[in-house]
Amino acid sequence: MDRMGKIVFYEDKNFQGRSFECSMDCPELSSHFSRCNAIQVESGAWVLYERPNFMGCQYILTRGEYPDYQSWMGFNDSIRSCRMVRNHTGIFRIRLYERPDFQGQIMECSEDWPHVYDRFRHREVQSCNVLGGAWVFFEHPNYRGRQYLLERGEYRRFSDWNAMNPTVGSIRLVQEL
Repeated sequence: MDRMGKIVFYEDKNFQGRSFECSMDCPELSSHFSRCNAIQVESGAWVLYERPNFMGCQYILTRGEYPDYQSWMGFNDSIRSCRMVRNHTGIFRIRLYERPDFQGQIMECSEDWPHVYDRFRHREVQSCNVLGGAWVFFEHPNYRGRQYLLERGEYRRFSDWNAMNPTVGSIRLVQEL
């Protein structure tokens, strides 16, 4: 599998207008384009950020074509930084905890969960441990709402994955197709 990633950003919908091709982490994209209305991910898995220096709303994309910002669940046409997702192959395992610092009820997950509450019986995930792979937490069920990328490691509280609250409605693993 190709470990290099490649993503192309377009200023206009349906892959029109000025474009910028990227194959590495980029903390500042505004010098390359003023707005982003379409994206083509040729290889790899990517996390896009609404603000420079990997800040703001996150959007996690795998190989495919995204003809407008609604197709990647974007809130607007602002993409200001991007980086490749690491650890998106191999064994996928994540442990969810009901309370901060890995306390309370625990549940292990190794597959997509469109409705976290159906499995975990909690609407909030206060801490988690990513044992393998890369994962996306979605604010709402059925992979909707704000997205948060979690790569291998420990997250003692929801703010560690840059969330403003601990609500997790659905979980999806990040796999390159």
